[in-house]
Amino acid sequence: MQQGLSRFQVILMAIAAGATVANLYYNQPILKEIALSFNISESRAGAISLLTQLGYGLGLFFITPLGDKLNRKNMILTLMSLLFFALILMAAAVNFTEVWILSILIGILSVSVHVIIPMAATIEKESKGKTIGIIFTGILIGILAARMAGGLIAELVGWRYIYVLSALLILSIGLILKLKLPDSNSEYHGHYLNLLGSALTQMKRFPLLRQTAITGALLFGVFCSMWTTLTFYLSGPPFNFHPGAISLFGFVAVAGIFVPPVFGRLADRGNTPRLLLLSISIVIAGLVLMKLNPDSVMILAVAVLILSIGLPANQVMNASIIFSLDETSHSRINTIYTTLYFLGGAFGTFTGLISWKYGGWNWVTWQMVILTLAASAFILKSVRELERERIIAA
Repeated sequence: MQQGLSRFQVILMAIAAGATVANLYYNQPILKEIALSFNISESRAGAISLLTQLGYGLGLFFITPLGDKLNRKNMILTLMSLLFFALILMAAAVNFTEVWILSILIGILSVSVHVIIPMAATIEKESKGKTIGIIFTGILIGILAARMAGGLIAELVGWRYIYVLSALLILSIGLILKLKLPDSNSEYHGHYLNLLGSALTQMKRFPLLRQTAITGALLFGVFCSMWTTLTFYLSGPPFNFHPGAISLFGFVAVAGIFVPPVFGRLADRGNTPRLLLLSISIVIAGLVLMKLNPDSVMILAVAVLILSIGLPANQVMNASIIFSLDETSHSRINTIYTTLYFLGGAFGTFTGLISWKYGGWNWVTWQMVILTLAASAFILKSVRELERERIIAA
């Protein structure tokens, strides 16, 4: 295994991660267009986001543990190749049942991003936090670009072309990865079922993994609930925005892309408990502002901006914690964390859609407040555990 990653390789991995994870979010600003295309209700169209996230959760649990057993580079290339074909099929879907099935499949095959992250954490030992932060920046750019490009492309040429362009992007990046990505062999030699069982035992081994996984799941639920229902909220009264305008709302969250490298460098220097508390405080501030005047587009935009800072900050801190637990089990530890994380996203999307259906934006924002308060309780547990470990080490 090579010692460390070049700057080009880190940036390439960040681009690959962003381009892959974007496929989970292209559908969010175009749900209404898909609903009109197949003459279905908004709630049925909203299930596309839910199914994509559930597929991602399945892929995380059943596929990403193999990163501790197989060559990670080959895994990434295989997953991206299959994702290319799934995206082409989505662009050609002729009925809504196919869209649902392919949404699950796209979610499953997009998990290469969580082969990339443990691979980088294993190779890059000296500046792990900084490297993970750069890759998370790529992920955030991918998410923001997906939301902006999704609506704009749908408005210009139709929603199907989003998936065609994404397929071509995945194919191009895959070819570059084949040439430039280093090999990363793994050390686990047991059977697949034993590997899955070993992944589950990581929850028992590490209290910090349990706490950060639940925290991440709850806060990602907030994130997914907000962006899924925000499309419906902005497209109706009092705003009545068209898809292009809704996509431009993604520009508001652009500040979030600068957060991961900063918090990653701070994590390398220590002070993790304080940084965890800071991240959740930022999220709470954003939600308070969102509740103050929900009918003001300016206040809503500022609230989204603040949340787009606090949520990735917490994610980077959680990643820094879990990748310090056991280097030989990075993929299995990451499997547990990210499986719960994206199941939390699916739960947030589901409860957000239910809240929207029965209580509109007011219920959605209260749902986000409840999830955030629950996450705060687990962050306090993580802080106490980190302080206890620091005292023992001293």
